[in-house]
Amino acid sequence: MNQRIVIIGCGGSGKTHLANQLAALHGLPLTHLDAVYYDPDWNPLPAEEFQAIQQRLVDAPRWLIEGNYAGTMAIRLAAADTVIFLDLPARTCITGVLQRRWRYRGGQHHDGVYDRITWGFLRYIWCYRAQIRPRVRDLIAERGKPGELVTLTSRRQATRYLARLRAQARTTS
Repeated sequence: MNQRIVIIGCGGSGKTHLANQLAALHGLPLTHLDAVYYDPDWNPLPAEEFQAIQQRLVDAPRWLIEGNYAGTMAIRLAAADTVIFLDLPARTCITGVLQRRWRYRGGQHHDGVYDRITWGFLRYIWCYRAQIRPRVRDLIAERGKPGELVTLTSRRQATRYLARLRAQARTTS
């Protein structure tokens, strides 16, 4: 069983949903990086503090961390035994963000994740595959650590992946 899982991907790709499901399935402590990075007034942590918190998190023997944050991604990738990259199209991600807004009506969710939509955030999502994804792929390639890499390119693939893991868990318990 995988004990140190990183879930990365564009905003609206389904990182939080998948992380919640996998953490429950594997009994892993879960960290949503948005809840760590931002305070209740949507102010970010200083970079050094954010890095230090992540280093402490990955020093633990078991964990699941979800969030993109390419500037500190190497910390998580170096310690992970499993990397799940949600590489979904921009339209799917924007739809995901809008559905989340409708469901939660904005603000902070019960799991600490924030629902904040700005034009800058929508632009980030729209440009993610062209501008951020190449950097993410490079960071994954530079990881230098053996382990499982799962790239999911649709919601259907993510659903099937989760179903497969649930079936495996039933057969091994």
